[in-house]
Amino acid sequence: MRRTVRSMTTALALGFALYFAARAIWWIEQPTAPLLMVAAIGLYLAAVLTAVLTSSAGSVRMPVGAAVFALVASAVVPAFASIALEREMRSAPFATWYIGAIGLLAVVCVVRRNPIVGWVSLGILITAASAYLGIGNAFELGLVGSITWVVVAQLLVLFWDRAVRDTERLADVQRAVSAWHATQLVRQRERRVRAQRALAIAGPVLSRTVAAHGELTPEEKLEARLAEGTMRDELRGAVLLNDAVRQAISDARRNGTVVTVFDEGGLDGVDEDRRSEIRDELATVLASVHSNRVIIRAGRDDEIAVTVVGRAAGGAHDDDAVDLWHEIRRTAD
Repeated sequence: MRRTVRSMTTALALGFALYFAARAIWWIEQPTAPLLMVAAIGLYLAAVLTAVLTSSAGSVRMPVGAAVFALVASAVVPAFASIALEREMRSAPFATWYIGAIGLLAVVCVVRRNPIVGWVSLGILITAASAYLGIGNAFELGLVGSITWVVVAQLLVLFWDRAVRDTERLADVQRAVSAWHATQLVRQRERRVRAQRALAIAGPVLSRTVAAHGELTPEEKLEARLAEGTMRDELRGAVLLNDAVRQAISDARRNGTVVTVFDEGGLDGVDEDRRSEIRDELATVLASVHSNRVIIRAGRDDEIAVTVVGRAAGGAHDDDAVDLWHEIRRTAD
């Protein structure tokens, strides 16, 4: 879309430039210095072509060299075109071509995001036309139109830039909404999976409890405690669990170890491959644990993803009671 608009505006600018050049060549009376007139026409065409066709990489803004060239042309072209004619001929239709021509050049500068250069060029045109034609004649012979063009071009550029910013902002909002919606869908799926897992874990135990009217055997009570602990693990630290970790925790609990899982975002920002490695290492550590109590914590740390602490019963001091301390780093060594 932007490329199409630029192609259309470029074609319009070049078409109007050729029109003003042809109007300048269509002499009704011979100029006293025709070479100056030809030089003014050539300089003007060169300035317009430079202003329209040169570009910086990835930017609509006119290069500095082209802007300086446009300023020079805005000052030189009116002078050459006026000096080339006798005073009484300067208000002839073909002689005032430079008013519209320099106005067009100022419009090009404004559109190419060099408004200061465009307005300075317009100011030079107003000064030159007033000096050579008189301020009243200059306004009657087209200066009002050139001023109007520049004002309208400036307004259109402002509105266009605002529309582009609003469009980009809307696109950002739409992307944010899409990302939020995708996140909600993922969370909904995770909640469904957790609910299904909870039902799969607790359903049989609850069914047996209801059927036995609460009279459970020691084995069934153990299964109920394991089911309760498993459900807590799924709620508190599902991101730390895979089948191997779940099995290791279940085996540790069957052996009398109290296992507590806390996830505080320790795996946030860790890629999925590294997460799998962390879970496998955690399962290996838990498979050989012999502590009375094990705490698995995934805290927010720049280096450590998961900390496993094992405590033995009967220690005289807190430090003596710790018989397992294992840290799993966020990145592989």
